[in-house]
Amino acid sequence: MSPVRGRCIVLGVTGGIAAYKAAEVCRRLVGAGAHVVPVLTAGALRMVGETTFSALASEPAVTSLWSDPSSAIPHTSLGRRADAVVVCPATARLISDLRTGRSGDVLTATLLATRAPVIVAPAMHTEMWEQPSVQDNVAVLAERGVTIVGPVEGPLAGGDIGSGRMAEPAEIVTAIEAVLTPQSLAGRRVLVTSGGTREPIDAVRFVGNRSSGKQGAAVASEAAARGAEVVLVTTEPDRAPAAARVVAVETAAEMAAAVELEAPGADAVVMAAAVADFRPARPAGTKLKKGLGVPALELQPTRDILASLGASKSPGQVLVGFAAETEDLETNALIKLRSKNLDVIVANDVSKEHVGFGHDTNEIVMYTADGARHHVPLTTKQEAARVVLDKVAALMPEAP
Repeated sequence: MSPVRGRCIVLGVTGGIAAYKAAEVCRRLVGAGAHVVPVLTAGALRMVGETTFSALASEPAVTSLWSDPSSAIPHTSLGRRADAVVVCPATARLISDLRTGRSGDVLTATLLATRAPVIVAPAMHTEMWEQPSVQDNVAVLAERGVTIVGPVEGPLAGGDIGSGRMAEPAEIVTAIEAVLTPQSLAGRRVLVTSGGTREPIDAVRFVGNRSSGKQGAAVASEAAARGAEVVLVTTEPDRAPAAARVVAVETAAEMAAAVELEAPGADAVVMAAAVADFRPARPAGTKLKKGLGVPALELQPTRDILASLGASKSPGQVLVGFAAETEDLETNALIKLRSKNLDVIVANDVSKEHVGFGHDTNEIVMYTADGARHHVPLTTKQEAARVVLDKVAALMPEAP
């Protein structure tokens, strides 16, 4: 279940050109089950419509301290109700007001009246963002515990490209979820693998599979959000969350070597990667030419990384394997669970529509060594990751 479900999120929108993106943040939060109250400044109303946010959110937009005659102190009420207050975009003025404690409108008054976590997504032109005074303000807010999301480099409103572009809505929502996620893995070290290995045939071709690395990246992201130190060994480093330490690999042998190095110090190992079972025995060092005819491709088995981990598992370490199947899901998953000394096996039927490889969604069945079975119907890969890590956290011994 998303950590924002059932939570009250105050969504502050200021007068930056990126205000239109806040509507998508609102939509995503409501879609995840949050109760969203939009608060729009006078500047925001010059950029976006009050009606848009009232329609998308859980309550009508609040636009001033006097917009609701039934509430004499709306900022105090909002501040107390909020489980989190997020401001996107956060202009240089808003950032300055928040640092100095200046209350000039209903949004800044709400920020001063809350004890809830605050998340801000700065957005402004490069010259403004790079001003020492702005950088100093942001640094002070971060020291006080405010979560800063972005900005990023990209096209700006002036037509040029530079730093100061607001983070994308998905990244902002992920940051909100991270702030509201219980720190069940704080102080723990989690090793995750992801992506499909590529076993070379020649200098340009390889034997591979359709794994995108999305599920493993979601597990790494969720583990980091829960406070873990995350190491991600992956063939898809571009999908890695910023909070993870990334070890990029290509082949099963490279992944085995990296995992062998990292696993001994891990409290949990989640092997979400699709590791090739076979590799070409004699890959060519140069490109094989079509004119030479069809080459004979002799395969040999790769090292079984998961079995090796199961054989050398340290006391208290939680080991999770994944099984992508097309038939006899339960039978194959349980054989893998028992034969490789796993604590958890996460199985999915990749022959089903929208399940597994390449998709943003997954349907999993999780089996544990104690005989339990947990089915998760089709959902996002991030939600599937939450379910898996709930089980990992529950299986971990208490920290000394």
